[in-house]
Amino acid sequence: MKLDKIDLKILAALQRDGRITKLNLATEAGLSAAACWERLRRLEKAGAIARYGAVIDAARLGRFATVLVEITLKSHRQADFQRFEASIMREPAIVACDAVGGGIDYLLRVVTSDIDSYQRLMDGLLEAEIGIDRYFTYIVTKTIKQTGFPLEIVEASVS
Repeated sequence: MKLDKIDLKILAALQRDGRITKLNLATEAGLSAAACWERLRRLEKAGAIARYGAVIDAARLGRFATVLVEITLKSHRQADFQRFEASIMREPAIVACDAVGGGIDYLLRVVTSDIDSYQRLMDGLLEAEIGIDRYFTYIVTKTIKQTGFPLEIVEASVS
């Protein structure tokens, strides 16, 4: 998808405040409301905006366990990856899953009510026989930084 600087201004404003009014969005982008609305619809239609949502401050909701998990699969056939990924997609406590290169296959971010809940989740995944060979657990003690997509890296390729 080809983006220009105005598209990036729109995306940056939405990433900062998903509830921004269309009028304020147009002002930030330096466009008329109608022109901004057209660009916004084009960005949505092209899939540049996957969805709208809220950023939840979990610390204000209670205490939770956040765990990073390295996963290595027993076998590396396409069907093995698909079976594992389909199972992970059905588990709401797994809030992020990345396939990675190197010595492991996946890196998960898991959020549960406590460590016991996390261990029950992992036991269930192992019992489901979705191809896990081994896993390593890292307890998050403090999240230092968590942001949206770094639009600055797109700007380098914009004309």
